[in-house]
Amino acid sequence: MATTATLSSKFQISIPKAVREEQHWKAGQEFVFIPKGKGVLVMPVPELEQLAGIAKGARKDGYRDREDRY
Repeated sequence: MATTATLSSKFQISIPKAVREEQHWKAGQEFVFIPKGKGVLVMPVPELEQLAGIAKGARKDGYRDREDRY
């Protein structure tokens, strides 16, 4: 799907209806903007209930933390 939108003078972009409907995005939903090279990745911020069980079965040992990084 190739749809376009224009940045307004208030630096706002309207998300095309086809994209909103395909992604099931609703008014008032919160989004995160992740810079990627010359573009940006836009993703909805998940609800707390959606994160329940996301780490089920994860190992609690053998992980690296910030102090292990080079």
